Amino acid sequence: MDTKIRCAWCEKDDLYRDYHDNEWGSPVYDDDKLFEFLVLETFQAGLSWYTILKKRDNFRNAFDQFDYKKIARYGEKEVERLMQDAGIIRNGLKIKGTITNAIAFMKVQEEFGSFSKYIWEFTGGKPIENNVKKMSDVPATTPLSDKISKDLKKRGFKFVGSTVVYAHMQATGMVNDHVEECWRRK
Repeated sequence: MDTKIRCAWCEKDDLYRDYHDNEWGSPVYDDDKLFEFLVLETFQAGLSWYTILKKRDNFRNAFDQFDYKKIARYGEKEVERLMQDAGIIRNGLKIKGTITNAIAFMKVQEEFGSFSKYIWEFTGGKPIENNVKKMSDVPATTPLSDKISKDLKKRGFKFVGSTVVYAHMQATGMVNDHVEECWRRK
């Protein structure tokens, strides 16, 4: 029997526990993975993260394994194909926003050498360790997520409000919001 103490939000089922135990809050420096989380967080806006996790493989297949170079070249044919795909969230603005974000993502890579270098500069290259006693201590946004959101928008990114950016920071380990008792914190 698994007796690990975890953040309470992940105790819904095995899918959530697996995500919590193996991904959430782990520092991600790989551009491909950072883009994947950007896509997923974009589609999560207004929905539950659980819904997105359940559809993650569908998103991966629908969006060419999150290959931003391919996505940047999507046209109306691909948008229409995605709008017909019941396995993903069929939101035309978010689909088109993903294409826009793929293009902006590559422009950031050109300017900084990698998206990872750009995004991690905001934290000095290492995770911010928050002192979280209980999940209600975790903010939806911070002044830093506000700053990153503003900069991403200035660079042409869509669906990158401060809440989405903070969720991206949590998912990719830029911030550690595991509660004190969580085995992932220790």
